[in-house]
Amino acid sequence: MKGYIYTMFAGADPGTGWHMTDPIFGKTPTLGACVPNVRRFVLPGDYVFVVSGRKEGVHQYIVGGFKVAEKINALAAYRRFPENRLAKLSNGELAGNVIVDAAGHHHRLDYHDAFQRRLENYIVGRDPIQLKKPEEVILGRERSLPFLQKLFDVRHANRIADVIGRMRKLDEKQIARLLNELRQIKEAAHG
Repeated sequence: MKGYIYTMFAGADPGTGWHMTDPIFGKTPTLGACVPNVRRFVLPGDYVFVVSGRKEGVHQYIVGGFKVAEKINALAAYRRFPENRLAKLSNGELAGNVIVDAAGHHHRLDYHDAFQRRLENYIVGRDPIQLKKPEEVILGRERSLPFLQKLFDVRHANRIADVIGRMRKLDEKQIARLLNELRQIKEAAHG
């Protein structure tokens, strides 16, 4: 078992109201379009964790993660997860992480390059854990950088990018410690 932790793009901070499009946490978490390199390498039983993107005035935090249950292609995801199909919200933001239309063509709302490279390895997860409630996000912002410094034995870091860069691999012990930390944050936020 292995895992990956990666940082979302600048401004992608669900704790400030940004609508999370990929990954989508829910009853069945999914990762459908972003980080094709991570999606290619993970196997069922591995873990994927995500960190909020940089946003001025707030610290980044570990948003959450999930266990990989299976990998399917984007057309299968279109059929199986209609709630995850790309759509434009009333405020103009995008929602969804299925980047194909009913015919399997590139969805008109998807603005990314390398469409062919992103069709495979749509990740279907299980056992999601997410810092979602305001109290959880506040604690997550306080604790994420110090925790990641300890987890990866990085002594001097002013920001999460100094510890994990855009992405970092996790071993089995690191996964267990990270899951435990997320559970502890959730408990402390409500205890």
